[in-house]
Amino acid sequence: MKKRTVIASVLVGAVILATGGFGLWLAALPSGVAAPPEPVPASEEATMLEALRPPIGQRPLVAIVGINDGTETTDYLVPTGILRRAGVADVVMVAAEPGPVLLYPALKVEPDTTLSVFDASHPEGADYVIVPAMSRDDDPAVMAWLQQQSAKGAIVIGVCAGAKVVGAAGLLDGKRATTHWYYLKDLLRRSPTIDYVANRRFVVDGNVVTTTGITASMPMMLTLIEAIAGREKAEAVARDLGVDRWDARHASAAFTLIRPFATTVLANIMAFWNRDEFAIGLEPGMDEVSLALVADAWSRTYRSKAVTFAETSAIDTANGIRILPDRTAGDWPDHRAVSIFPEHPPAAALDQVLQAITERYGESTTNVVAMQLEYPRSNAER
Repeated sequence: MKKRTVIASVLVGAVILATGGFGLWLAALPSGVAAPPEPVPASEEATMLEALRPPIGQRPLVAIVGINDGTETTDYLVPTGILRRAGVADVVMVAAEPGPVLLYPALKVEPDTTLSVFDASHPEGADYVIVPAMSRDDDPAVMAWLQQQSAKGAIVIGVCAGAKVVGAAGLLDGKRATTHWYYLKDLLRRSPTIDYVANRRFVVDGNVVTTTGITASMPMMLTLIEAIAGREKAEAVARDLGVDRWDARHASAAFTLIRPFATTVLANIMAFWNRDEFAIGLEPGMDEVSLALVADAWSRTYRSKAVTFAETSAIDTANGIRILPDRTAGDWPDHRAVSIFPEHPPAAALDQVLQAITERYGESTTNVVAMQLEYPRSNAER
């Protein structure tokens, strides 16, 4: 089930019980206070980088895998966009089956290849496999493929709730790991031998890596670039993205099911008659990282959804991702248009869209979006 739908289902169920125990449940939730994150020791950072280094003397191959009927938007597109703009590896978007990949909560893309074709083209396997959150954790083809890639020596990176997919494949048993805050209990219940590590945005244990929530893909990819091509290259890509730092520090206690989050989600769900649909115009050469972040954010307010339109049946982004529009311009009704803020780097575009959400729906809804993205909004914490 999709991440946004799961959260909504839990909270809607609570509404039904509002005359009974819901008030007590809501009152018992914490209000949300957390200390800023502590710096990560330099020795720990060096150990993680060393574990992520590719084989010497060859250009790394990165496979980013998704299932066709439900893969998380940012988890799938941001690693692809960042690694391709860095130019330090061959990056392939892989789907379980032929056909488009439907992303959630927004966008649809055309992958580069399928699992079977990838295997035929690269029998030696990938150097890195990136696993986004998926609408289900136990797709048999993906499970078998991850196990095979790991056995061939790939470093498997579970982004956000993609850790649950990696865990379902048995690759996290006995490992140190993390995941999106909302799915931590689920991950540990399914894989009880995992050693959960708090206060780290990503955790490396042998040939398996896991990250916290959705926006952790940015620091994780910059760390991977640093491991592959060095600090100077990572700094150049970070400047292009508008990212000041990308170490593993994280304030885990800041991300949990708190009372303001629950009450805002409930209020927005109950205002079901007042929903907005925002249009993003697709243009060739547009920045795919900004597109993913903006579309993802607008689609997580519980009040709005981002939909796309274009003059053609598909457009290619700046780094070769083929986006399939929801509608063509010819049959597009008069909806509100929103920007991906092309004048800003992607990290700033995310801050801009959060500000736009605040202006339309209020600070509480923006906090709900940031909580789902597990995005530290304070500059001191990023």
